[in-house]
Amino acid sequence: MERNNGIVSALIVLLSFLAASALLLLIGKNPAEMYQAILQVLSAVDSRSGTWNARYTGEWLVISVPLILCALSAGFSFRAGLYNIGAEGQYIAGLTAAQFTAIFFPPVPVLHAAAAVCTAVIAGAAWGGIAGILKTRCKVSEVISTIMMNYIALYIHRIITMRIPGSSLFRTPDFPVTASLSSPTLSSLTNGSKLNYGLWLAAAAVFLYWVIMEKTAFGYSMRSCGINRDAPKNTGNSVNANIAAVMAVSGSFAGLAGACVSLGIFNYGRILSSFENYGFEGIAAAVGGGSTAAGITIVGLLFGLLKSAQPFIQSRQIPKDITTIIMALVVIFFSLKAGIKLFAERKKNPQKEEH
Repeated sequence: MERNNGIVSALIVLLSFLAASALLLLIGKNPAEMYQAILQVLSAVDSRSGTWNARYTGEWLVISVPLILCALSAGFSFRAGLYNIGAEGQYIAGLTAAQFTAIFFPPVPVLHAAAAVCTAVIAGAAWGGIAGILKTRCKVSEVISTIMMNYIALYIHRIITMRIPGSSLFRTPDFPVTASLSSPTLSSLTNGSKLNYGLWLAAAAVFLYWVIMEKTAFGYSMRSCGINRDAPKNTGNSVNANIAAVMAVSGSFAGLAGACVSLGIFNYGRILSSFENYGFEGIAAAVGGGSTAAGITIVGLLFGLLKSAQPFIQSRQIPKDITTIIMALVVIFFSLKAGIKLFAERKKNPQKEEH
């Protein structure tokens, strides 16, 4: 069964690329140029000079890290039958907390960076937990609350970050070195890329996601809740407690993404003027990856590859938005697959009740 699912998923990705190729042909562009640009990042070989440059791989992984973490955030809730559309806001909450901790926490080596990461995780969890509480206590749809909280997070971030002494409209003062997640070793291995310790944090998060989802009673309860909301009651667990916990854990992954970006890529705090879209693209990666740890990792790397290839695609006189179209097609085709499967199940058993 898993092998068949893997084959179908590969065919869906292939179909998405073929559809994008057809679109490029319609506008008079050569799809081969797009594939050369993507291959340049994937192989880390400059297609023009033929020289190997590990920087391409490093920057690909840098972009993939927050995508994977935000996809874990969305996927965690999806598996429980909840729809967390607020990974972007939870990402911003984590980013904001990490930046404040980086600036105001005592500059103690190791402890400083660890505190910044922990506060980011807590902030993301709190922001997601609020949506969970609103759902359990006030019966507010998590879809509506998380969408609205994305905007609330963005504007609260701007208001409070601009009040940090020495901040401008765009940035804060520089962070102490002790708050950085940058890795001289990883940067050196990838020819000066921004690859940082966030890579290991993302790997640990994927492993933790898998353990919680597949190997713990909480994960079993979550998955049961996603199939049948009454299941936790039958096992003696509280549905409301499950919902709040799921949204909090979901938000913590996105908060970690905020820490990895703010502390790993930059040496100063940024004041965001708009969404960075890691959260929204992470939702797409979760859908494409079937909300499983392996699927999210693969699709997150694919989306990171496409985003990394955008400058090279544009340099070949092809609109870089073609990569966004491919990402959207992947999600659409995976959604169609799920829809067809659901339709077939209902046709097979028309008396089956929805819970």
